[in-house]
Amino acid sequence: MDEQFRSLTSPYREFSAQEWSQLREGAELTLNEDDLTKLRGLGETISLEEVEEIYLPLSRLLNLYVEATQGLHGATNAFLGQEVKVPYIIGVAGSVAVGKSTTSRILREMLARWPSHPKVDLVTTDGFLFPNAVLEERGLMQRKGFPESFDLKNLLTFLTAVKSGAADAEAPVYSHNAYDILPDEKVCVSQPDILIVEGLNVLQPATGTNAREETTVVSDFFDFSIYIDADAEVIEEWYVARFLSLKKTAFREADAYFHRYAELTQAEAVETARDIWRRINLANLDQNIQPTRGRADLVLHKAPDHAIDRVLLRKI
Repeated sequence: MDEQFRSLTSPYREFSAQEWSQLREGAELTLNEDDLTKLRGLGETISLEEVEEIYLPLSRLLNLYVEATQGLHGATNAFLGQEVKVPYIIGVAGSVAVGKSTTSRILREMLARWPSHPKVDLVTTDGFLFPNAVLEERGLMQRKGFPESFDLKNLLTFLTAVKSGAADAEAPVYSHNAYDILPDEKVCVSQPDILIVEGLNVLQPATGTNAREETTVVSDFFDFSIYIDADAEVIEEWYVARFLSLKKTAFREADAYFHRYAELTQAEAVETARDIWRRINLANLDQNIQPTRGRADLVLHKAPDHAIDRVLLRKI
């Protein structure tokens, strides 16, 4: 009875991976192993089988949503006697090291293969972090990734331009190697059919504002939102594994911000990774990221082996 009650009162319908896979209804997987190799993130083990079971039904669902929204926009344009292309915007949220980037890249590739929306762009909110010089000045370098470390005004200006159908909208570019914004580089978004916006805090609600003030938040621009979920202890292990992998690769580059970590012993590297995780990333997850999970339209829950074992879809 308790289980039935929870099911009735939950805002989500919950599916096992196997139950979710049945919803692809004849949709064909067009990705191959070479495609997937290019899309996998560091430490990710996603297989073509999982793409077919999880991402193919999701792309089918989103295709239905996008086509319905395109029809609504067409009706609005006809009513107003105008021709404005309004992109469908998908937000992807979740912790550091949980696999947001891989999910976003796979979705971009799969959604672009549906004929009604071939142009799909992807922007990460890392580009809207304040430059390190600003963070240093404000004493925020140890809170990088927390909501206050982002240039929210610039991000909202960008999303407003995209959603208004602007011919071009520019976003800053962030380098994980330099651990900073690249001042001379921009990514240009030019009226895509779909825009995927990936970031830690993209589902953050308005906080600390006067009740009489009109407040706009990032998720106001989303037509659909996804939260990538996993237990914090599991994500910590993924973070440590990624840190150790980067220690052997990217950290060895002379111009890398974290070059100083390249010569750590294995034990020192593990200790350093856990310290960074617990002081910064876990604190951000607990305080800011995980509390936004219930605002997502879809939650993809990952097991310790990185595989998605549960899918929660918000009830309409």
